[in-house]
Amino acid sequence: MKTKLEYIWLDGYKPTQSLRSKTLVQTDFGGTLGDCPMWAFDGSSTEQAAGNDSDCLLKPVCIFPDPDRKNAYLVMTEVLNADGSPHVSNGRATIDDDDEDFWFGYEQEYFLWDTDTDLPPGFPLNGYPGPQGPYYCSVGASNTYGRDCVDEHLDLCLDAGINVEGINAEVAAGQWEFQVFGKGAKRAGDETWLARYVLERTGEKYGYAINWHPKPFGDMDWNGSGMHANFSNGVMRESGKEEVFTTICEHFGKNIPRHIAVYGAHNELRLTGEHETESIDTFSFAVADRGASIRIPVATIDGGWKGRLEDRRTASNADPYKVAAAIIKTTKEALD
Repeated sequence: MKTKLEYIWLDGYKPTQSLRSKTLVQTDFGGTLGDCPMWAFDGSSTEQAAGNDSDCLLKPVCIFPDPDRKNAYLVMTEVLNADGSPHVSNGRATIDDDDEDFWFGYEQEYFLWDTDTDLPPGFPLNGYPGPQGPYYCSVGASNTYGRDCVDEHLDLCLDAGINVEGINAEVAAGQWEFQVFGKGAKRAGDETWLARYVLERTGEKYGYAINWHPKPFGDMDWNGSGMHANFSNGVMRESGKEEVFTTICEHFGKNIPRHIAVYGAHNELRLTGEHETESIDTFSFAVADRGASIRIPVATIDGGWKGRLEDRRTASNADPYKVAAAIIKTTKEALD
């Protein structure tokens, strides 16, 4: 039997990387990650190598059944140089400490983008739809746009085994969100990128591109798109001490540049201090405050100060690998 392996990777485009993929056909494939060979690609076509030395390597790191094609698998890979060292574009390689005691939940927001109109579904060709409010978690054709695509994406992720935990319509017309949970920085990043890939591919069927920009309509009185990063470790889940959370939050406030550097390009357009954000160059934390840099969920307090924190600064186009690496570093420094 012949099996299709869809090798997926991140290119070298700046300031925001794009997903790439190509298909390898294997005979008598064993069905495990260890059965996936290293593969090469032309890095000169993806901003990852020069034309006179163009070979880059794809190292398989994660495999799921492809829910949309027969006899096929999705293979997440990381990019290596020809000598086997991590490529400079390899965000996964920035995770020095893949401590599976850290759990991550990413709330991935995005806009569907109609390739015919060059606008999100629900947008008139001239002007804008009504103000935000009725679109969030909406029901009904006058407020909800693109549900067929979004529901299919959810079903495909679940069929593949990708740990997507929910979806909802967001505050703008054509804006949606899905949530991914994973234990360990690499696993959470792998599954978030794969969920993004499946969404991009699903959108192809409906004529939708996916817009990951954190503020595609900077002149509108609407929220942007984020990827709120929920995180916890064993101490946070078990200590029951308010001071643990205060100490962590205060240390995040001392390391603003570390986090903003990896929290997504053009995030200054979103983090303005308005539309449920804190300003990009300041820091705050508070209970249940969606305008704070870090929100302490009510559930954490109701659980006896056991649970998670939510860093709300992360943009929709951020690399979850780099986000997790920064969060682990800062949290461990705070607790040392």
